[in-house]
Amino acid sequence: MTGIHRTTEKNLMVFTGRAHPELAEEVAVELGTSLVPTQAYQFANSETYIRFDESVRGCDAFVIQSHVAPVNEWIMEHLIMVDALKRGSAKRITVVLPFYGYARQDKKHRGREPISARLVADLFKTAGADRLLAVDLHTAQIQGFFDGPVDHLMATPILSKHVRDKYGDEDLVVVSPDAGRIKVAEWWSNRLGGAPLAFIHKTRDIERPNQSVANRVVGEVEGRMCILVDDMIDSGGTICQAADALMAEGAKGVVIAATHAIFSGPAVDRLRDSVALEVIVTNTLPLSQEAQALEKITQLSIAPLVSRAIREVFEDGSVTSMFEGRA
Repeated sequence: MTGIHRTTEKNLMVFTGRAHPELAEEVAVELGTSLVPTQAYQFANSETYIRFDESVRGCDAFVIQSHVAPVNEWIMEHLIMVDALKRGSAKRITVVLPFYGYARQDKKHRGREPISARLVADLFKTAGADRLLAVDLHTAQIQGFFDGPVDHLMATPILSKHVRDKYGDEDLVVVSPDAGRIKVAEWWSNRLGGAPLAFIHKTRDIERPNQSVANRVVGEVEGRMCILVDDMIDSGGTICQAADALMAEGAKGVVIAATHAIFSGPAVDRLRDSVALEVIVTNTLPLSQEAQALEKITQLSIAPLVSRAIREVFEDGSVTSMFEGRA
């Protein structure tokens, strides 16, 4: 027999950008490893420089970066990290996206508009990514934008457990903020013992971003504790209007649960003044000090979920098994 034969061990390495390193550190701890030391800085003209301080040749690389504001800066850093790994001969590169930038721009509403969520997927593919691992994409169709495997994690098990433990004795109803998230609300209902469903009928002006009008509540909410579920809270206007509409229909109380706490502009003030009893979010995005100081905001860690998914990918296991076959 000719040639050289060697049995090599797989090598998992975790990398992070500078957008939200605290989450990456939690994930690394859950995995029982450490983040790869990285040099990262800006040149005088704002160009980004990245270099890893350890060899990455032949490794299974997981590159974690949440696309927080300023979104464009952190997406570019993420892409540069992937390029550095490709040129450093990493064997497989998985881009971990706790929050996927531009996810809301997933289709054209009018002519001459971009589909920016597809563009971001194309950029990562071109940079050298072999796989994407994302948490609660705005729409499931984004999985098809990337030409390769996509693992879609969902925070529902983490959020619903908190709700069940704290409000399980109440007469609950799960409320979707619009008709488009009814499927997610159905899974919430199953996890909360078959709680009934309701949704908010709303309209949105496509020429005015971050603005919508909650027209009416569809479903029976009177006298019930409403669990208002969504994938993200941006400026807070839509979710607070929905909470007001539920209380106007005689709801006993409203609890808001969302994965991504974007909290742009007046969001924290709006949530502080809202009728919501509690706002439950995860740490896919960092919270400002103002948000952390608000007692009604509860932040749950997504790190155990992300670390388990990374381990399943690394060990060629099943990510779908983590979500009752829904992922």
